[in-house]
Amino acid sequence: MNRLPRHEQILKLIRANGFMPIEELARRLDVTPQTIRRDINQLSEENLLRRFHGGAALGPSVENEEYSVRKVKHQAEKARIGELVASHIPDDASLFMNIGTTIEAVARALCNTHKHLRIVTNCINVATVLTRRQDFEIIITGGVVRHKDGGITGVATLDMIEQFRVDYAIVGASGVDLDGSLMDYDYREVRAAQAMMKNARQRYLAVDSSKFGRNAMMKLCHISEVNDVFTDDDPPAELAPILADKNVRLHVARAGEPILPEE
Repeated sequence: MNRLPRHEQILKLIRANGFMPIEELARRLDVTPQTIRRDINQLSEENLLRRFHGGAALGPSVENEEYSVRKVKHQAEKARIGELVASHIPDDASLFMNIGTTIEAVARALCNTHKHLRIVTNCINVATVLTRRQDFEIIITGGVVRHKDGGITGVATLDMIEQFRVDYAIVGASGVDLDGSLMDYDYREVRAAQAMMKNARQRYLAVDSSKFGRNAMMKLCHISEVNDVFTDDDPPAELAPILADKNVRLHVARAGEPILPEE
């Protein structure tokens, strides 16, 4: 997704002020109110802000979109991210994989390219994708199943994750704040992802670019705590120095560019 610089400016102003009238946005950005209305409509469709009469405010921070909606959004981008992540995973590796439609895309890519993986997941949907491969050993954590998306959370989930020490944790997030905070909506899901990261030698973040600047209620960790970030477009300019300063490797699966195996 190539977000317009003006869209980034709109989001930045709304984050700073909480609510911005259309006329004020138009004045500050030197465009017509009609242009701002179109921008707000697009950003609202991406769940990045809320439209109100006469202006816009931050998007919802307490509840994610329905799984059925998320599953069909940005499918091509998520597929490319999945292939790129898979290209950095060797055969015969052990993995944690958490909850989310991007993580499901990674699972599909691994099925197409890999052999003899051992995978621990707290997501029934991810496990179902992985069952296509008979040479994969799939371990599902205990816990309480969320009916809406097949996620598994709770004390039993944490207890089981703590029994493992794996090569890679592949985790997603619902939002990436411009200060580098990785955000999500469910504290139980956050705790499971934190446990996975703590018990993995390498930590991979897989997020499509619509998550940059997106609002959510719970903090998972800071982006500096992952080793590699996989996405489909350049992050906002505010994140570039953070990634560089903390030596976090950025991998971008751009449309039309070949994904080459990691050497």
